[in-house]
Amino acid sequence: MTAIPTFGFSAFALEPFPELEPGADLAGAITSVLASTGTELQDGDVVVVASKAVSVAEKRYVDLASVVVGPEALELSARTGKPAEVVQLILDSSDSYFLVTDRGPIIARHTLGFQLTSAGIDRAGPQGAWLLPVDPDASARALRDALIAHAGAEVAVVVADSDGRADRRGATVISIGAAGVGPLRVTEYGGKRQEETFTDLIAAAAGIILGQRGRGAPVAVLRGVAYESSDAGVVSMLQRRP
Repeated sequence: MTAIPTFGFSAFALEPFPELEPGADLAGAITSVLASTGTELQDGDVVVVASKAVSVAEKRYVDLASVVVGPEALELSARTGKPAEVVQLILDSSDSYFLVTDRGPIIARHTLGFQLTSAGIDRAGPQGAWLLPVDPDASARALRDALIAHAGAEVAVVVADSDGRADRRGATVISIGAAGVGPLRVTEYGGKRQEETFTDLIAAAAGIILGQRGRGAPVAVLRGVAYESSDAGVVSMLQRRP
């Protein structure tokens, strides 16, 4: 089906957002911020949530002192300068990897099917790390359902993760989970057909304002984006599925 055109949209962060504790009710935190700021979700809004917020709510924390480091992780740690415990978590979370340069970064194919810098491992200070959600699409669906129940608006949810690319410096933002919005958008013009990773475009748009260092804004809302409703999830567009 050819894409519904989007002629313009707005985006805003939900802030100030509370510091989340492991096991926190993420949907409850979002609705509390909506209430305290006098903001209402509208039908068609896309709520974009940083993957770390989902990981915190799902208690995906790992104490680095509990990680048993193997020889391969020790060798990679020596080459890249990354702590051996973090490298071991990268290896444990992926089925293959390569180094962009002799000293990294490490680009890993996560067992979920994503190709991510450091397998999506997010440091939590010197003692810990956050793993990705176990099933980001399921996390997006659960959050979408809870937000609809709380807010009464038919919204979609995208779980976004910052990630680097092997061909350039810096980081961008991609989608790793989605609910209520089709992950692929098909455009046709002049007899040519193109599939676009639509939820990645949504995540990148939100990334302009989402969770910048020191800001603490893990949730953004995009309003006015036209999309096809779908629960196919990000997994449906992966070249290699888990």
